[in-house]
Amino acid sequence: MADVALLLFRDEQSPQGVLKAAATSKPVLVAGAIAGVIRSQGRVEIHVIGAGGVNQGIKAIAISCGYLTAAALDVVCISSFVDLSRDGVHGAKKL
Repeated sequence: MADVALLLFRDEQSPQGVLKAAATSKPVLVAGAIAGVIRSQGRVEIHVIGAGGVNQGIKAIAISCGYLTAAALDVVCISSFVDLSRDGVHGAKKL
């Protein structure tokens, strides 16, 4: 399932380990992608734009905590604002 989620949310031009979440993203799929990237690379960066994107991204992070407890991995979330331009919208939240 994580491989499918990575294909759905990974931006071709983004560096390895960067996922995108939007208001329409399914948190369970994003959580699977988060868990997969953390297992393989040790860290992940999620870019979201707008309140709905932040909401879905935070839900996905919470769900991924459950996915990673079996591997004895703790999830730490550090949020910040970055200057992203996507579809004419400037300013995004990095989770």
